[in-house]
Amino acid sequence: MAYRSWEVALGAVVMLAAVLFVVFAVQVTGTALTGGQGYPLHATFRSAEGVRPGTEVRLAGVTVGTVTALDLDPQTFRARVTVSVRQGIDLPADSTIQVASEGLLGGTFVEILPGGALENLQPGDAFQDTQSAVSLIQLLLRAFTGSEEEAVQ
Repeated sequence: MAYRSWEVALGAVVMLAAVLFVVFAVQVTGTALTGGQGYPLHATFRSAEGVRPGTEVRLAGVTVGTVTALDLDPQTFRARVTVSVRQGIDLPADSTIQVASEGLLGGTFVEILPGGALENLQPGDAFQDTQSAVSLIQLLLRAFTGSEEEAVQ
């Protein structure tokens, strides 16, 4: 079967466009193609609603890592989150980690608020202070009912 030259050229253009799209997507999302660029830290949350593996971890609005694992602790029924933080970023041991949102319709990300301790978190350490995701529905119910007890029921 003989191919026409315009068919081969069109196929090459389509393949080039696909490669450019992948390169663009990797750059825009900040995804790293090579592993081992960060160190793991752990945290437990009452609610990690909206957090998935690959969710951005930010410090002062700058992406410094990603969520690498998310599972449930069967003893405490809390969400266990593992994050990978970029090498060279030393976080004080009393830093806080929280689930945050970019707005009403924005995405969810994990934010680190640095503490003031002289000691730093080491690879594999856990954050002691965590703040869970805030449910917009519960906030609205609390605002309309006037109490948290009625909103939970």
